[in-house]
Amino acid sequence: MELTFALRGNILYTPACGRLELRPQQYLVCEKELVAGIFTELPERFRGIPLHDHGDRLILPGLVDLHVHASQYAYRGLGMDMELLDWLEQNAFPEEARFAGMDYADAAYRVFAEELTRSATTRACVFATVHRPATLRLMELLEKAGLRGFVGKLNMDSNCPDYLRETTEGSLAETRRWLEESAGFSGVRPAITPRFIPSCSQRLMDGLGQLRREYGAAMQSHLSENLSEIAWVRQLRPAAPFYGAAYAQPGLFGGECPTVMAHCIWSGEEERALMKERGVFLAHCPQSNMNVSSGIAPVRVWLREGQKAGLGSDVAGGAHLSIFRAMTDAIQCSKLRWRLVDDSLPALTLPEALYLATKGGGAFFGKVGSFEPGYEFDAIVMDDAGLPTTRQCTLAERLERVVWLSDGLPLAKYVAGRRLF
Repeated sequence: MELTFALRGNILYTPACGRLELRPQQYLVCEKELVAGIFTELPERFRGIPLHDHGDRLILPGLVDLHVHASQYAYRGLGMDMELLDWLEQNAFPEEARFAGMDYADAAYRVFAEELTRSATTRACVFATVHRPATLRLMELLEKAGLRGFVGKLNMDSNCPDYLRETTEGSLAETRRWLEESAGFSGVRPAITPRFIPSCSQRLMDGLGQLRREYGAAMQSHLSENLSEIAWVRQLRPAAPFYGAAYAQPGLFGGECPTVMAHCIWSGEEERALMKERGVFLAHCPQSNMNVSSGIAPVRVWLREGQKAGLGSDVAGGAHLSIFRAMTDAIQCSKLRWRLVDDSLPALTLPEALYLATKGGGAFFGKVGSFEPGYEFDAIVMDDAGLPTTRQCTLAERLERVVWLSDGLPLAKYVAGRRLF
């Protein structure tokens, strides 16, 4: 692998939310997996390094998917007329049961890993199933592909079909074994993953909190996605003043526990205040929120409050793996919220959506999602030559057309300084 090299092309990124940086026909240098800088001409110390010249194409930071279910990829686009809890019973749970068989799990996860590799996504937070061997296989496939991310073995000992329900002791034992067996991975790391509060007893949540502290793992789950779900949590955890508190009590809600919570559509002020205080990341999944009738997340509120936030495809609640599609859905949903719910909250702009898709979500992984010096070198090269137009478009307009009109598949892709294709 080349440790130091340069890309040449039209470089675009968002160093701050809403600020689009345009560097036409310049050089982006990777040095030991990190961004060394952007230059109009290569400095003397970089003369003679390998050059990947991408001509007039667009070079963007790799996109980040903060929430995706690998085990649900096979039934994307099915059951999109259902509400969340019915959709889980009729689609998600029966499909996930098939991952008890390693032949099926291997075939299904190979498809997912291949599609994720072809996509513009370079980092992802991924849900697997309750099955430990299958979860390890998914991690192996993603690691071999050169992708980076977090993968979680699900935990469920309550309020789920018998064919997926774990015992509390069995769930904790299998999770401990999985954490130990996944210690050898480098690019793909484990994340404690209770599906959501209704599927996990208090004893299980307390045990997962203890495992997280022992192994220093990250944490991911769902939060305040659906009004029926929130009412259910209120019944199950009457002592919790709000949904997020049920995660906070066992120590699974930010602070020393790196945490991503998907959806957060109906999170109230108290819940959002705790998320900001503890640095919990909010994964906005606009297509899923529409498909399973959950609602319209107040993303503009999150940005005003300074919340840590990014985008998620939420396959298969979302039918598309593309984070470009998540960007356009986020913009459209914010327009509907402005028009129908709260006209004091302007719609998202494209630079803001790009920030969420790159540096916003990338911050969960560290210095990821930007071309500022010292950031990990994740980059995609997009070719808009197949989007003909009679207009003379600026670089910003070309970016907009790629986001809205392209198939979302990059011509080249780099992750942590390694070129995948």
